[in-house]
Amino acid sequence: MSEAHKSSSAHKSADKEDDIIGRRTLRDYYIILRERFWIALPLALVIAIGVAYYQSRATPLYRSFATLQIEKPEKVVTSQEVVDTGINSDIELNTYIKVIESGKMRSRVQASLSPAERQILHRPYIKDLPPGAAPPQNIDMGRMSVQSVRSTFLISISVSHRDPEAAAILANRYIEQFIESLLDNVSGGHDYAVKYLRDRSGQLMEEARVAEQRLQDYMRAQNLVSLDNSTNIAQSRLSSVNAALQTSRIERLTIEEQYRLVERYLSDNRNLFEIASVANYGSIPDLRKQLEGLNRDRSLLEERYLERHPKMINAVNALTIVQTQLDTAVKLAVADLKTNLERALANEKSLDHEYAAQEKEQLRLRDLSIEFRSLENQAQVAKNNYSQILDRLTQATTSKYLEKIPVRPLDPAQPADSPYTPDLGRITKTSIGLGILVFLGVAIGLSFIDDRIKSAWDIEHFIGVNLLGIIPDLANLKDSEKYKIILDNKNAAGVEPFLGVYSSVKIHSKLDFPKSILVTSTIPGEGKTLVSSNLAASFARHGKSVLLIDCDLRRPMLHRHYDRINESGLISWFEAGSPLEGDPALNPILGIATIEQNLALLTSGGRSKSPTQILESDAFGQLLEKLKKHYDLVIVDSPPLGAVSDALLIAERVDEVVYVCRFNRALRKHIRLYIKALRAGKNEVLGIVLNGLTPRRIEYYSNYRYYRSYKKYYGTQD
Repeated sequence: MSEAHKSSSAHKSADKEDDIIGRRTLRDYYIILRERFWIALPLALVIAIGVAYYQSRATPLYRSFATLQIEKPEKVVTSQEVVDTGINSDIELNTYIKVIESGKMRSRVQASLSPAERQILHRPYIKDLPPGAAPPQNIDMGRMSVQSVRSTFLISISVSHRDPEAAAILANRYIEQFIESLLDNVSGGHDYAVKYLRDRSGQLMEEARVAEQRLQDYMRAQNLVSLDNSTNIAQSRLSSVNAALQTSRIERLTIEEQYRLVERYLSDNRNLFEIASVANYGSIPDLRKQLEGLNRDRSLLEERYLERHPKMINAVNALTIVQTQLDTAVKLAVADLKTNLERALANEKSLDHEYAAQEKEQLRLRDLSIEFRSLENQAQVAKNNYSQILDRLTQATTSKYLEKIPVRPLDPAQPADSPYTPDLGRITKTSIGLGILVFLGVAIGLSFIDDRIKSAWDIEHFIGVNLLGIIPDLANLKDSEKYKIILDNKNAAGVEPFLGVYSSVKIHSKLDFPKSILVTSTIPGEGKTLVSSNLAASFARHGKSVLLIDCDLRRPMLHRHYDRINESGLISWFEAGSPLEGDPALNPILGIATIEQNLALLTSGGRSKSPTQILESDAFGQLLEKLKKHYDLVIVDSPPLGAVSDALLIAERVDEVVYVCRFNRALRKHIRLYIKALRAGKNEVLGIVLNGLTPRRIEYYSNYRYYRSYKKYYGTQD
């Protein structure tokens, strides 16, 4: 594998590192819910039923409503300040509501209750008392709430209580006591108010006359007819100039920033085409495209003609002309930018002068208006005071002995027929909603806690590599058959998945033969030896000469699956001095054995507790390179990455890597970490083979549905 290709692959992998976790689809969430159904459902049912039971055991409460209507009194018989209790604003309406909700009103209601009514309020508690026990001393006043009916002068009072009759009594009593409190406030002081109003009206009339005279004298002295019009015109001009100035300033800053950027690029000898305003100026885009086309043409001509050939000379001349035109266009762009900057500076300066002039005029009018407004306000206040006091005097004399309260009960409260709580309908809806939320939360929450590899989404989006294929669970096959599925070609349901992996490896591989592929996994028992054996057989079946190497020097297994003696191989070759002379296929120390046509096996040659000495040696790397000259493909079966570091040492000497994961075994974060380590070593990770799924799991853990269709097409085969 070339260093340039490895470097390019590493850069691409690094670019994807920050964006490998994609969004889950609805199918992924369906898989999550289906897998954890029998964990989330019982828990959701227990919580939902528990909440429903707890809420249904709540003490039954009854609610009664009473409505209060507030009438607008006639102005002719109403004194707004003396005896007016009508509603003239939302503030007054809210004040009434707060008065009803006050502790003082609650005390009035409690004090107004008769002994018979108190007995009714105690009735629910007397039922719960043991025989002979004394009733409670405190009175249960229930829970009272007041609210105004929107867009009306209606106030609704609701009381909740354990007894329906008690709730109705309290709601009606609140209305009665509120009306009585208003009647108590409207009394006495009326005659004194009339006398005071008459005396005060005379004083205010004289104050209004003096204030108006001062205002007229000031207007004549300053030659003022309408100060408001002059102020509005000056303010409008100032606003328009200010808006124009801000726009001009922003435009100048934008052009100035572009010009500074151009100067910085020029001083640093950087490419001005990186600046959008230059790159898109006038004919520059067309000239650049033309220059690129001429460069391509010259490159093609250089392959066929010498430097002095007429076509080469014409191409160079055309390039020179276009380059000159492009340089001229760039200079024009820079000059145009500078001209725009100078124009923007001049415009901003002009607007600054105009703004200062308008601001000065505005300040002059403002200073002038201070004293004018003061005099005008004094005159207006004096007029209003006189007008109000005169109006109050008129109304007071008209309603001297009037004690009208514009508040009427509208609908009295009635005892409720049934309790409003516990509400079985609401409890049912709440419990069902809570159960659904718990079910979804537990199932999805466990999917984040359970980090084991399960689906195509885990591989392609979370880990960020290709899914090369899915190998079904082959537990029903003997060990002697699993590793020779492709060679024996008997089990069609087992052959097709490995041929699918073979096709994916070919598609995703960017290297031509000869090359070497490392097959590894995270932990032992994930099926890397199974995949490497049948992958090697798949390539051999398609006409490639393949060498399968058992590099798991600590626990070699391939010789057992192919009924070979593990006496010669890598360890014995290294101990013999690592000879590289001659044809390695005929080297008796290596002992490469032919398994079948186009397929050979290089065993480990024994066991080693510290194989890193062999794997780190230059001789091992030279051996792999020499084997690639004799075989189209070298497949290396290595130890798992999570157990020992041998696979990383081997990965430094191979071209591509195939990673094997067993369903529901290794953790995603570990796999992602090891994939990152392989990519950091500039290895081309072709993808992951997901192993050990039952056909039923394959149907809903991935989009690979060929197992069902395969069975329908071929029928049951042994």
